[in-house]
Amino acid sequence: MTRALRRDPIYRHRRFSSEIIETCVRWYITYRLSYRDPVALMAERDAIVSHTTIMRWVLRYVPEFERRWARHAKRVHSSWRMDETAVPVRGGKHYLYRAVDKYGKSVDSQLFESRGRDAAGAFFQHAAERAEPRWPHTVNVDGNAATHLALRQLGRADRRWRSVTVRSNRYLNNIVEQDHRPIKKRCAAMLGLKSFKTAEITLAGIELAHRIRKGQFSFEASVDGRSRSLKQQWALALAPPHGESRPVVRHDAEPTFVAPELKRRSAMPLLTEARIHQIKSARCARKIFDGRGLFLHQKGRIHQYGAIESEKFEIC
Repeated sequence: MTRALRRDPIYRHRRFSSEIIETCVRWYITYRLSYRDPVALMAERDAIVSHTTIMRWVLRYVPEFERRWARHAKRVHSSWRMDETAVPVRGGKHYLYRAVDKYGKSVDSQLFESRGRDAAGAFFQHAAERAEPRWPHTVNVDGNAATHLALRQLGRADRRWRSVTVRSNRYLNNIVEQDHRPIKKRCAAMLGLKSFKTAEITLAGIELAHRIRKGQFSFEASVDGRSRSLKQQWALALAPPHGESRPVVRHDAEPTFVAPELKRRSAMPLLTEARIHQIKSARCARKIFDGRGLFLHQKGRIHQYGAIESEKFEIC
């Protein structure tokens, strides 16, 4: 019986190894690279990867990487500085709302299409949920009227916001204004963000790399007492949760995790005898895939390439 390789469930049904996927995603969100730069770097390691493949890896794995890094996140201070900065998405202006604490540690960031009251209120609610159980006691904002209106509206809906001191001192927001620079510099190396979803996930990955650079995550001390490298920190943070790395023993067994693009295939019914009789004979040979096995239909006969549960056929 064939045994599958032991690997993280999120990388099952992937052609490339987890090390290549993590390296490409980490390089792209950390350094000022385009999608074609990791392609050239991977080619030196004898790994031929397309730039569109790396783009799909970024969109697929950045949200999962954020969740795993969040397990090691440090608490931020309850004094916040909030500001928004314009980000071009498909030629139009979108606004990236960001908040840092008094020491410059990132609290939260979110992308919105507008700069109105609803966007500011949604950002404060999301930032407060992310910073729980510590609630902000001071929030310093700029002179945008929509932001002040959003905080008043939150105070009517939730009593906890009534105890928050709202300030509008310009010099206190210098720390968040300076913190916009690494994000803006990283976006300058791109050719442009083409859709809101792509921009939202990509900016979330860039923000994650910025938080890692600022040391907002803690790990257990190493055995020799030395500080861990960036690669070692990523390996520790992306370690799968306990109980999710069990290998799949049988090919026809139901996997514990199926990638989104393969859910439609795995949901297909097995190739049974009743289904075989419904298949019309073809003049030329054709392949039939039932989600778990590959078969060749030729002149009214089915030749088996993979194992199935119910029927046995002549193997080519």
